[in-house]
Amino acid sequence: MFAGKIRYTLATMTHFVLRRLLLSIPILFGITLITFAIVHLTPGGFTAVQMEMNPTVSPDSIARLRELYGLDRPWPEQYAHWVGRLAQLDFGRSFVDQRPVLDKIADRLPATLLLSGLSMLAIFLLAIPLGVFSAMHPNTRTDHSITIITFIGYSIPTFWLALLCMLFFGVVLNWLPISGLRSVNHEFLGPMGKLWDYTSHLILPVFISAFGGVASISRYTRGNMLEVVRQDYIRTALAKGLPPQRVYYVHALRNAMLPILTILGLSLPGLIGGSFIFETIFAWPGMGRLAYESALSFDYPTIMGIAVIGAILTLLGNLLADLLYAWADPRIRL
Repeated sequence: MFAGKIRYTLATMTHFVLRRLLLSIPILFGITLITFAIVHLTPGGFTAVQMEMNPTVSPDSIARLRELYGLDRPWPEQYAHWVGRLAQLDFGRSFVDQRPVLDKIADRLPATLLLSGLSMLAIFLLAIPLGVFSAMHPNTRTDHSITIITFIGYSIPTFWLALLCMLFFGVVLNWLPISGLRSVNHEFLGPMGKLWDYTSHLILPVFISAFGGVASISRYTRGNMLEVVRQDYIRTALAKGLPPQRVYYVHALRNAMLPILTILGLSLPGLIGGSFIFETIFAWPGMGRLAYESALSFDYPTIMGIAVIGAILTLLGNLLADLLYAWADPRIRL
């Protein structure tokens, strides 16, 4: 019977994953269409930037440049050509340095995944215990203190907080570096020195990126926990003498986690999109900073390639959240 239950669970989960993957295809297609339209509707363009950088460029040179990059073709033809190359995992070449776009993104993607992954991990490890602890001690000084801190996290703009932290911890106290992924003398450090060098460069970006998420998720957790602990089965478990820690963290938390998993899945696009801001402020060598630099130079292939990769990462993150949601609530699989 137990083996049959496992097979049934695996079959329903497989069917659920396949259905979600099929639904992701038209979503990804729509994202590519919207991205292409927004990029090409932006005032200016690559050729306009070239004329501003070199006023002596003749109109004939600009026309040849547009023909070379295919910018003189109708938009539907450009889009069809671009999507056809995407199907072959060919993102084209950068207008700026003629490097393959996929190579440029591959160089920057690990840093973005590291920052976003650590931020999500920090949100998960801090927000949920804070919310549960606050729900276990409602209307106490501890609960009020956590509430005040979370409201501060809601209200403070993250870019302003980033600048304050850079000024205080990096300039005034000189405790932490304020830019980059590693120091200039990184290669000359020992193993522990290299580890601390990476860690010290990660502290401020991860803290700033996770600060707002911890505030919001902890409030959601507290609200859901307060609603769940009022249920009869929780009162029954406490009346039977089960340890409160087990009742709250095992029985109540699993049911309270269902809406929180959805919120965590929806926060993934915010983390990936927010990396554009954080990576620019902290000079982080990630995909967001590459997108900012490409936008300034109207590097169409790189901008659209980054948008597609970001969309794929977002869809994968949402799929992971759906899988966790389906695992926690069997009704979703059906």
